[in-house]
Amino acid sequence: MSTKDLTNQEAIEKIKELSEKARICMFCTELDRLPVNSRPMGIQETDENGNLWFISSETSNKNFEIKEDKRVQLYFMNNSDSEYLSIFGDAYIYKDKSTIEDKWSPMANAWFDGKDDPNVSIIRVEPKETYYWDTKAGKLVSLLTFATAAITGNKTDNSDGVEGNATI
Repeated sequence: MSTKDLTNQEAIEKIKELSEKARICMFCTELDRLPVNSRPMGIQETDENGNLWFISSETSNKNFEIKEDKRVQLYFMNNSDSEYLSIFGDAYIYKDKSTIEDKWSPMANAWFDGKDDPNVSIIRVEPKETYYWDTKAGKLVSLLTFATAAITGNKTDNSDGVEGNATI
């Protein structure tokens, strides 16, 4: 696997690509406590600045934890294409109508009584440190490469993938 650090727009594009393709992440809070609190969260979008947006209940433990410590860790996994993304950043909670209107998804009706539900909040995560793993050829080719190496006894150079920092 080769290393390629990305910056600025290229980093934003990689973060957007991998996070929106995976759609679900493990959203971790209270990073200074063990075990770290984590729960699956569906992303609404990754914007043009690399911020990640989520819909959350204002009464959730996650929101209370963010109010105490805004540092969060997000782990995205797209196993079908062997793509992974780790994001450490700061989380901010929004309750204003315009942000809720802008980020609302009809899928959120499963948890809320519409966008006017008083418990609806929006969380924005601003990435501070990001690391990605991405196979260029996809999972099938990677598996074939590993299988061939196992059968022939030759080592694989694992050169079909790339990993690195994505710094905005």
